[in-house]
Order: sequence, then structure tokens, then C-alpha cells
Amino acid sequence: MTAYHIDLSEFAPRARAFLEELEAQNTRAWFRANKARYDAELKRPAERLLHQVAAALAKDAGQPVRSKLFRPHRDVRFSADKTPYHAHLHAAWSVSDGRGWYFGLAPGYATAGAGIMRFDTEQMAHWQEAVRGDTGASLEGLLAEMGARLDPPAPDAGSAPDDEAHPRADLLKRTGLVVWKDDLFETLSPDPTAALTGTFARMQPLQHWLASNL
Repeated sequence: MTAYHIDLSEFAPRARAFLEELEAQNTRAWFRANKARYDAELKRPAERLLHQVAAALAKDAGQPVRSKLFRPHRDVRFSADKTPYHAHLHAAWSVSDGRGWYFGLAPGYATAGAGIMRFDTEQMAHWQEAVRGDTGASLEGLLAEMGARLDPPAPDAGSAPDDEAHPRADLLKRTGLVVWKDDLFETLSPDPTAALTGTFARMQPLQHWLASNL
């Protein structure tokens, strides 16, 4: 089959259409028969998108930004769900201190996020100290201004007994912090690079707070 080129302006609708079919058909035979479409309509344009967004993020961060496009294959070894492929496209960008930017596209969502998924031991100590102090109040205000969605604290997250009464007890329980902007699908055409870099720019105050305090 002859390879064909998908312009990035077509990326979001083409990718979602493919993912809808994958969700309905999810078999290895179907995916093998449509592998050329996957490469042309998802993988290659997504790689171009990652490259362009990484360049914009690196310019703001002042350091190299790594990018990753997650594979569609599911690890079904320990899962009751044996469908072989994820019916979504997930991508991430990151810098050396653990801060990241995230993008997800699926039949039912289009979302982007920024922050740190999981603090390391040193970051966790700095996080606790910062949230308890005046910088925690500034973070609380920053999050309120952004109006973005936060993941709930991890199920195993706990806090010291004295922190339960703290006005920022919810933040103290967190072992990572990522903010999310949902319902992005309509903004991804005709220019997904501009849509994502614009969304990430609005999340930069959080990234700057994390870089300064952790």
C-alpha cells in the first residue's frame, strides 16, 4: 500500500475516527489490516506534533525537552480485559527535574495536562514544606485562577495527623500534582500545535512554581 501524508490540520478528526473504529473492532487481525492507516493517520502526524510542541516548550524552559508517544499495545498479562490495543493516543513531554506536559486523545476525550505525576523523595519533602508555608497559599491562589481539573490524591496517599486540620490538607496529601484542561477536541483543528502550546502556556505558572519550590 502506498504511504500517504496527513496534514496536521486533519490530525485530530482522522485520529479520533481511527480510534473509534479501533474501539469497536479491537483485534490483532483488524489492527494488522489497518496498520498503514495507523502509521499515516496517527503515528507519523503525532510524531510531527510532538516535535513541534517540544521545540516550543524547550524555548520556554531553557533546556532540552524529551518527548514520548506511547505505544498502542496493552499489557494484558495480568488483566481480565484481553483487548490488545488502547483505543486512545497518549503523549508526553518532560524535562530533567520531572516536570511534564501530557496529551490524550480518545473517542470520548481530548485533554492536556502539566505538572509532576509523582514527586521523588526530595521533591516530596520540599512539597510538604512549601505547601505548609506562604508559598502554599500562593499555589492555592494560582490553582484557583487557572480553573483547571486536578487529579484526586492517590488512594494510598496519607498525611501526618497534624495536617488533617491544615487549610491545605488536600494539597498535603498529594504525591504529585498535575492540572488538566479538558474538552480540547474542537481547538485541535486546524492547528493542534498552536492549541497545545497555547494550553500549556496557560499552565506555565504552575510549572514555574514547581521549578522554584521543589
